This record gives sequence, C-alpha cells and structure tokens, in this order.
Amino acid sequence: MLLSTYKIEKLGDHADIQAGNAFKSKFFTNDSSDIPLVKGENVQQGFIDWDASKFWPRHELDTYQDFILNTGDVVLAMDRPWVTAGLKWAYIKKRDPNALLVQRVCRIKGKNTLDQTYLRCIVSSKYFSACIQPIVTGVNVPHISGKQIGGLLIPLPPITIQKKIADILSAYDELIDNNNQRISLLEQMAEEIYKEWFVRLRFPGHKQTRIVDGVPEGWEQERLGQIVSIKMGQSPKSEFYNNIGNGLPFHQGVKDFGNRFPMHKTYCTDDKRIAERGDILLSVRAPVGRLNIADRKLIIGRGLGAIRHNDNFQSYCYYLLRCIFQIEDSFGNGAVFNAVSKKELANIKIIIPAKETMNRFDYLVEPFDRELELLSQKNKILKQTRDFLLPRLMSGKLSVEQLLSSDF
Repeated sequence: MLLSTYKIEKLGDHADIQAGNAFKSKFFTNDSSDIPLVKGENVQQGFIDWDASKFWPRHELDTYQDFILNTGDVVLAMDRPWVTAGLKWAYIKKRDPNALLVQRVCRIKGKNTLDQTYLRCIVSSKYFSACIQPIVTGVNVPHISGKQIGGLLIPLPPITIQKKIADILSAYDELIDNNNQRISLLEQMAEEIYKEWFVRLRFPGHKQTRIVDGVPEGWEQERLGQIVSIKMGQSPKSEFYNNIGNGLPFHQGVKDFGNRFPMHKTYCTDDKRIAERGDILLSVRAPVGRLNIADRKLIIGRGLGAIRHNDNFQSYCYYLLRCIFQIEDSFGNGAVFNAVSKKELANIKIIIPAKETMNRFDYLVEPFDRELELLSQKNKILKQTRDFLLPRLMSGKLSVEQLLSSDF
C-alpha cells in the first residue's frame, strides 16, 4: 500500500476500462496504409512498438469507432502484463497513427474526477506495477481482468492538484520525447549515408572504381560471420536477478528496443554471457532484427546476440545490420515465433567494402554517434529525475506548491 496524504480510491470508480475488440486474425493485413492494430505484442514499457503491428482494412474503420485509440489514451496489456523489462503499458502520443484496440489489451480513460495525464503518471509508477504483479493469474498465459484493474487502489488528490502533478511530470516526458525524435532523425541521416555508399554504391571514388559482377573492385563477397564475432545470450535462473544493482545490468532483448542504448532496470549476478561496451545487441527472437548498443558491460539474455566487427568498424556494422533486417523483415523461423540461430546469422551473405571505405564511413558518422550517446544520457537523467519525483508527488510528501516555488 502506498502511504499517501491523499484519499485512496478504487481506479474503476474514477475511470472507464474498456477491453479491445476480437478482430479475426485471418483478416489482418501487412499493408502499412491500413489501420494499425494495438495488440499485446505492441505494448512495451511506456510506448507502442508500431513496427510490430498488424493492420486492419482501412475501409472498415467506421465500423469500429468504439475501438479507435485517441491521443492521451492509456493502454495496458491484459495477457502477460508484467515481463522482466517491466509493466506492459503505453499511452497514445500526438504523432502516433490512428489505431484500433485489440482484445486482451484495455484502454483506461479517466472520468471527470481523474485527470488523464495524472492517470498516465499513476500507471507508469512502480507502485502501480507492484499492485499488478500479485493479482496476475494463469500458468500458461498470465493475465488480468478489467475487474481486477478497476479494483486497484490509487491516490486521488483534488483534480487541481492532479493537474499540477501531471504538468510537472509531463514536462519531463516531453523533453524525453523530443530527444527521442532527434535520436531517430540522426539515425535516419546516418543510415541514408550508409545506403548511398554501400547500397547505391555512390561511395567516395566510385567513379574511378571498376564494377565487376556487381561488386566494386577491391570489395569482396563474403558471409557475416567472416567479419564479426557473435555471442549469443542465455537467460540465467530467476534467483540471479535483482533490481537493486547487484552484479551487472541484464538486458533481455526486444522489450528495451525503443532506445538506441538499453535502459537498465534489472541486474544479474550470473555473469556467463557478457556483452562489452560498444557491442551491437541484436534481437534474435520475436521479432528478429531489433538493435541496441551496449553502453557498458552487461549480461545478455537468450533473446539477444552481441556482435562486434573484427576490425572494430562498429558504426559500419550497426547500419549494415539495420539494412539487412529492413530487407529481411521476415528473417528467422520458429514454430512459436521467429528466431534466428548463431549459424544462420553467420551465414548471411554480404559484400565487404574495402577497409579504407569502412574507415572513412566510421569517421564521417562519429559526430552522429557522439550526439546520439549524449541525447541518450540526457534521457536517462530525465527519466531518473522523473522517477524520483513521481512517488513523492503521488504520496503528497512533496507538495506541488513547494516544488513549483523551489529551484529543485
């Protein structure tokens, strides 16, 4: 129970909780011009993974008006709501596309007594996650019901205080979101340079270079395993995990792939599968092909492979992998979900540029890499500050008047 100076109320008394529609999978499409569906697999820790979306025919949108998601809506996965990376929740941002809510994901909307942004702050809190975990039921597919969600107790200050708390915390969210947009733009710019040089073959000196069988002279046709080392992860037993900082950070995979650098919430004392700072972290299961970069020494779970270029051309290697898995969007296989083995990764056919060209590329994008790391570090500090303020504001231990009038 959260100790709070504010009254404690049931969430369901102050919010509408609506489950999604049972859209039939046989009518799903892969056409990105259709309407994306928000399923459990899309809902991550505070954001929607739109790249994992299936779609619904756009001409049927009017039929499902009740399930259209709107800006500010909070969504929560009802199947497997809690995973190693944290609670599977998100909210719809202004720039997000129109989308439809699928069954086993619920939308939570505050009534007149519950500010929507304050609601979002509550759902994002460790307190809310701690309330969810003990009520999850089911062995094969752990789940929660709308009734259980509605029964959760939340601190409910007067609506004016809710709005002030929301204004303070959402300012941090906006700064983080702006930095994420800059990160995305910088990566797109660096990727475009990569494609210009290594896909369209308009690299420096290309006009003076002979092309033999589609390959520039001095370049070689090889396989990925001949130029990189690949280390596959393996998930330790549960007793080795903790969230108090013992051991090394543990990175499981896809759940953290909303950031260039992974967020470290879980730690592990079983240090058998270690990625070094600068290693490229590739998701090898469900879905295949998401990328992070290790910002420090960390332990990788079985959903990941750690990749390092043998001659340390890491920037070139990062964008090579991005392009490989953009083209091979269905790469990998598996009875339950897509997966790729170390052998399959090593056998991917590639064209290896001359070392001088790779070196020039890495030198050119180095300023991008520095700025990307700086923005990621800023986001980490902003998130830490926000997470520090959140429980204190919710409990009333830190009054909004005191915070707004101070230089905190």
